[in-house]
Amino acid sequence: MSVTMNPVARTPPNERRLHVGLAVAELLCVSAFAVELDRALAGNTLSWIYTVEWPFLGGYAVYAWRRFLREERGGDPANPVPELDDSTQRQLDAWNAYLDEVHHGRPGDSEEPPSRN
Repeated sequence: MSVTMNPVARTPPNERRLHVGLAVAELLCVSAFAVELDRALAGNTLSWIYTVEWPFLGGYAVYAWRRFLREERGGDPANPVPELDDSTQRQLDAWNAYLDEVHHGRPGDSEEPPSRN
């Protein structure tokens, strides 16, 4: 018996990397929490702060994962990007053209800096 996957339901490679990254981060945080808790219970008072820090970092990893996943899927549907009016769009296009010119140079410019004579 052969099982075929629905191609629409497959996880894209970028999302898969995010899931793997979260799993690695959570394993690290849980392991570090267990080590620090063991050290704190053994009498190392400084380790008590780490027993709070590692779960906090694990929570932050979940927050970052959700944010990156939302960006990967096309943004937040609750905060759509507003449509720009023609005047604002022309200004944005001019600004982007200026930035492109600054970063890539003008056509015909030589690649060598001017010489000091």
